[in-house]
Amino acid sequence: MLKKRWTALLAGATMAFTVNAASAQELVIFWAEWDPANYLQELVNEYTEATGVTVTVETTPWSDFQTKAFTEFNAKGDAYDMVVGDSQWLGAGSTGGHYVDLTDFFAEHKVNDIMAPATVKAYAEYDGKFWAIPAEGDATGWAYRTDWFTDAKEMEAFKAKYGYDLAAPKTYAEMRDIAEFFYRPDDNQYGIAIYTDNSYDALVMGYENALFSYGGDLGDYSTYQVEGIVNSPEAIAALEMYRELYQFTPPNWGKTFFQEDNQAITEGLAAMSMNYFAFFPALNNPALNPHADNTGYFANPAGPGGAQHAALGGQGISIVSYSQNIDESKKFLEWFIQEDVQKRWAELGGYTCSAKVLESAEFRNATPYNEAFYQSMFMVKDFWAVPEYAELLTQINNRVYPYVVGGEGTAKEALDGLAADWKATFEKYGR
Repeated sequence: MLKKRWTALLAGATMAFTVNAASAQELVIFWAEWDPANYLQELVNEYTEATGVTVTVETTPWSDFQTKAFTEFNAKGDAYDMVVGDSQWLGAGSTGGHYVDLTDFFAEHKVNDIMAPATVKAYAEYDGKFWAIPAEGDATGWAYRTDWFTDAKEMEAFKAKYGYDLAAPKTYAEMRDIAEFFYRPDDNQYGIAIYTDNSYDALVMGYENALFSYGGDLGDYSTYQVEGIVNSPEAIAALEMYRELYQFTPPNWGKTFFQEDNQAITEGLAAMSMNYFAFFPALNNPALNPHADNTGYFANPAGPGGAQHAALGGQGISIVSYSQNIDESKKFLEWFIQEDVQKRWAELGGYTCSAKVLESAEFRNATPYNEAFYQSMFMVKDFWAVPEYAELLTQINNRVYPYVVGGEGTAKEALDGLAADWKATFEKYGR
């Protein structure tokens, strides 16, 4: 019955442009291989049912997603009509001529009024124009063991040691105390699980959580000034905190990402674990997480000055400029942004960026983690989206990883070195 109801709604949503869309019989969307791509395929199957236009979500493993996409772009190939690309691709995708300019589309369909402001800024905008439609919202948040936190003996012992009640942390100082309190290696129990993998952006996302909430930043995105910003006192203090949290992780935690951080909860290793919200559905599934009934979720906590932000994940849908079906792709996006479709997207498991859906009680109460996700999507901040972002990412990994995981040097030395690296890179590109 539910499927029939939604099919009817979606058919109605599509009615206005079904005839014109019929000229394209197939559209291909390229994305990484993960659960949200499967949810998107379910959603677009309903578009196909309503319009007769087949939409295929083609996937490839995350490890070669960027390489495969840009290989096709650089060859000016038309294998993909649309791509659900990382936010950091906006600079390279737009300046390289790979993405269709959607600025007029945004104005015509009032996309700015539909999507949460932070998602428009992060997933769609580059250099004053719009190159994607916010699609899969995501941010870093936290899972925690509620049964550990509400155990009477643990609560009594915690308050005796720290002077306040044990609860999901509202500040980084509280999170550090809780991580220390539950760090009991002799019992194979640990305080916290964080991202440390430096192969792509995992470690950087984890550090950004602390950096942004400490009132720091990665630079001035309008002037490309980094000296005194990326190595500011706030940035240094945030990196020191991230290094301190690492001391309370399980053993051999020096190369970890989403899989390991979910395992920290499912295997009963850690009191708290950082992860993208896109990976929390597994923790809510008793078949995958034996502690599902005792797993809670919270948004990234505030820093010492009260700032509260979270590192942005997620992606927007861009139309590939070499596609033979640009007009038809725009018609698909026109359908995708409608409120009923965004509700259905959320129902299937996708993380909607629709401000109205995010703010609804229905969405916020739908899962144990949706409320924390809702809070996060209005406070997210992102990495550089310039065409040379990959070089910047490598440089920050090379500076931060030895300090956080290896304890080499000081936070100030690491970030002073990073400031010099990034200044040279921006000068090289004439920024």
